[in-house]
Amino acid sequence: MKNKKLSSLLPIAVFLIFYLGLGIFSEYVMKIPMGFYNIPIVVAFLLAILTACLQNRSVSFDRKLELMAQGVGDKNIITMLLIFLTAGTFVGVVGRSSAESVAYLMLSLIPARFSVAVLFVVACFVSTSMGTSVGTITLLVPIAAAVAETSGFSLALCTASVMGGAMFGDNLSFISDTTIAACNGQGCAMKDKFRENLGIALPAAIASLILILLVSFREDPGTPIHHSYNLIQMLPYLLVLIGGIAGAQVFLVLLTGIVSGAVIMLGTGQTTPWAMLTSMGSGTSGMFETCMVAILVSAMCALIRENGGFDVLLETIHKIFRGKKGGQLGIGLLVALLDIATANNTVAIVMANPIAKEMSDDYGITPRKTASLLDTFSCIAQGVIPYGAQMLVALSAVHELGYELSAFDIIPRLFYPSMLLVSSLIFIFLLPEKKA
Repeated sequence: MKNKKLSSLLPIAVFLIFYLGLGIFSEYVMKIPMGFYNIPIVVAFLLAILTACLQNRSVSFDRKLELMAQGVGDKNIITMLLIFLTAGTFVGVVGRSSAESVAYLMLSLIPARFSVAVLFVVACFVSTSMGTSVGTITLLVPIAAAVAETSGFSLALCTASVMGGAMFGDNLSFISDTTIAACNGQGCAMKDKFRENLGIALPAAIASLILILLVSFREDPGTPIHHSYNLIQMLPYLLVLIGGIAGAQVFLVLLTGIVSGAVIMLGTGQTTPWAMLTSMGSGTSGMFETCMVAILVSAMCALIRENGGFDVLLETIHKIFRGKKGGQLGIGLLVALLDIATANNTVAIVMANPIAKEMSDDYGITPRKTASLLDTFSCIAQGVIPYGAQMLVALSAVHELGYELSAFDIIPRLFYPSMLLVSSLIFIFLLPEKKA
């Protein structure tokens, strides 16, 4: 029997105090420019893992290493790492010129004041088709950066709009890991979960689009910079966008972009083979910290699970909430807290599935509604945490393109997760119950 003590959650507290606490203090109290961005997140997770290793003396250090290795070896983690590295290679191959050409085309077809809204809508379609928020962010953030530079809108607003649209599709897509995990765990059909989810996500997306338009109209985009654009250079991004909308597998989409980008860049004489290899290396190295975060989070969570930390969390939530509506909120908060702890919405759903299934049986909540709640609330949390894969990938892509941006620049402009929370609460407490 695992020792179920509240102290087993101490590693999470250590990480939050060091990373979030020190980041907030340096950025907003000490007024250090880019203070939050300079906090070493890898060191924060190393301290958290060290704390977890010092706990539970009944388990040997060698056994703890085995547990961490099992956590890192999870299929979802390996898939995520490969997406990170492949995406970094794609960014390195196509560079800024391809993204700028796409941005210039967009700005030539639509009024400049609507460009941020277009980014959000495109991200919604691409992420729904591809089933991955990380892949969508990787593909579209370079375009968002180019749109910001050419149109005059803030880079934070453009990046946040892409992230919000990416989380919309991650929540709804039939091929998303979160959808698969939630439906399998609750024993419901994906189409039923989609219908249940759409009633929550679509109003949130519409409200987010309205907010983006209002903020866009209040910002002064200035005089758009008119540049000529190279249609050939745009081809890699157009191919990945078409592949994403068509629902192609994310690796196939990224590989298509890499190959087409390499052929175009070499064929037009814009680079040499050796320079391209250097660019590929630079692109992948830009993802190294993100990969390390994914690895360290998985290792830390394996130790916390072994020490009984997640059991404490699950049992506490199960005892607090009463009634059908309270049970729905409890399921949502359960998976949201697990997502904050694990920084991985798929892992959070998998961990929450057993207790959520028990709660749905106790409170008479339908499987499709439980699956929808699990996916939606994990999306809300994952969309805003500054150490989540989505945020880290967005910041890495921005940094790779030569810009500087912190998570706290983006979070206030992330309209979709907050609107999704409002929509979810209305769905739980105000709308009448649908008959099964």
